Amino acid sequence: MNTLRLFHLVCVCTLAASQAAVSLEAENAAAPEARPGLPLQELIDAHPGEMIFIPAGRYDISEALRVHAGGTGLWGPGTIVQTDDDQDILSIDGVSGIRIEGLTLTRAEGRQESLCHALAARNCHDIEIRNVRVIDNHSSAGTVYLENCRDAVVAGCTVRNYKRIGVDDRTASELYGYAFRVIDGTGILVNAGRNVAIHANRVVEDRLFPTAETKEEHQLGFLTEGKLPTKKGRLAPAGEYANNWHQGSAIVVTSPEESSHVIVSNNQIQNAAQGIDLHADHVTCTANDIDHAFIGIKCMHGSRNVIIANNNISHMDLWGIIMMPGTASHPAEPATDAQPARGANFTRGNIIANNIFSDFGYGYEHFNWEDSVSGVISLESGQLPENPIMTDVIIQGNIVYDTGGEGEIRDGQVVPEPPRYEYAVFISDNPRPERLTFVGNIFPPGSRGVSNIPLQEFGE
Repeated sequence: MNTLRLFHLVCVCTLAASQAAVSLEAENAAAPEARPGLPLQELIDAHPGEMIFIPAGRYDISEALRVHAGGTGLWGPGTIVQTDDDQDILSIDGVSGIRIEGLTLTRAEGRQESLCHALAARNCHDIEIRNVRVIDNHSSAGTVYLENCRDAVVAGCTVRNYKRIGVDDRTASELYGYAFRVIDGTGILVNAGRNVAIHANRVVEDRLFPTAETKEEHQLGFLTEGKLPTKKGRLAPAGEYANNWHQGSAIVVTSPEESSHVIVSNNQIQNAAQGIDLHADHVTCTANDIDHAFIGIKCMHGSRNVIIANNNISHMDLWGIIMMPGTASHPAEPATDAQPARGANFTRGNIIANNIFSDFGYGYEHFNWEDSVSGVISLESGQLPENPIMTDVIIQGNIVYDTGGEGEIRDGQVVPEPPRYEYAVFISDNPRPERLTFVGNIFPPGSRGVSNIPLQEFGE
């Protein structure tokens, strides 16, 4: 290339870059921007379908901000503070092409205990929530909540301190029919979603820990009055106490038979009740780091075609991964006077591969579960006799690391501890899941062995 041509090319590129920069600067200068004295809702209403910049600063609101025009976006480093504990912070309903990016959502001091969401999107299509910080929304509702949304992304967000002490009221359920005192809260909840990505988020609770002291202080697990009179059902505890008093999850994808084609990847989770809870089909759950929970990943209620792979799961106290049919699973059923015909909802065609489990039984809740049958990987039968049997599951390349075998230093000596799990693998035998395949796993025996059923029967 000659010198003149090179000079010409450099000039053209420089001019193009300069023009792009000028255009971008002009566009940003003309963009709507939050300013002191102008209520945010008025600004949103005045600029439907536009990207609205929220500069750094605190913006107090007393009603939920509502986005009601397609193509609207809110972005910037501003902090939106909800002063009413009976309101969501940001609500998006029935629109498409929405972008929320960079904001901090929180509640005012003294108003952090709530039954509401921080960010709720309902009946939306093509919605992106990126790099949003949600702090101190202490709620039994999903802090970031998507209902009946399609083509949605929740990525790079931080949800911190989302739990509260409350009552889990199941009195309206025929199967349960009771209410009890709990720690409750869910960080990110997708209900009836399709084509959803939940990627590279941090869901952390560093305020409320499920210790023996917390249990005693708040009388967790003890039955109490609910909205309806107590009328215990088939799945109710026998006495006046339920040991599953740590409720909620860091991430939930639910609405079995509706939610499908979901990616849950590269999320970091600390101090959850359940790390990731899946009730959906066609799910890829991979490369998540889950530290401290009583369940790492739960997959149930007819979930099929689910891949649970390459996750790092540490400090679990009951199950590392549990897969089971659950009450919502059922065979195909013809139409009746009570309901239309519906297809089968089975838990089958799933893969559990290349996950690492460490420090099992060394979490905050070991005291609560040490007398329970624990399998690091637990493959269960249904909750009800009529639930179909789970079938067609591959369990391959997983590692359970017996932390107790390393031992503790006592009086200058290394003293090994027995494993804090009973089995590396527990398989229900009444009825037994069918067509399980085990390949190339490393499963050191627990206190009662490698598994309750010899894995040689399944090819290991």
